[in-house]
Amino acid sequence: QVQLVESGGGLVQAGGSLRLSCAASGGSFSSYAMGWFRQAPGKEREFVATITWSIGRTYYGDSVKGRCTISRDNAKNTVYLQMNSLKPEDTAIYYCAAHRLRGLVVPTTPASWGTWGQGTQVTVSS
Repeated sequence: QVQLVESGGGLVQAGGSLRLSCAASGGSFSSYAMGWFRQAPGKEREFVATITWSIGRTYYGDSVKGRCTISRDNAKNTVYLQMNSLKPEDTAIYYCAAHRLRGLVVPTTPASWGTWGQGTQVTVSS
């Protein structure tokens, strides 16, 4: 059974940076896409970024494009989200997720992702 554990959240000032990590275990991930989502209080869960495990194809949500980089370390079974130029509106719980690919399309709707981590809080102060 696939398990995901996030880490790296915290409190940072606006303009600062954070790197989130997601350690994956319990399976072979070559046929998976890994993603980051976030959810702010009172808002729906929002797509942030995704990467395919096998070839590293990436895709970003409009709200973070140009400020975030998703990457993976195959040897460590870990996915990272480097976030720069953070804004107060980036404050949210950030979740790592896994999706078994059935084609080339990686979904961005949370309901399409089957496995989730417990989340890590990111707070950006102004």
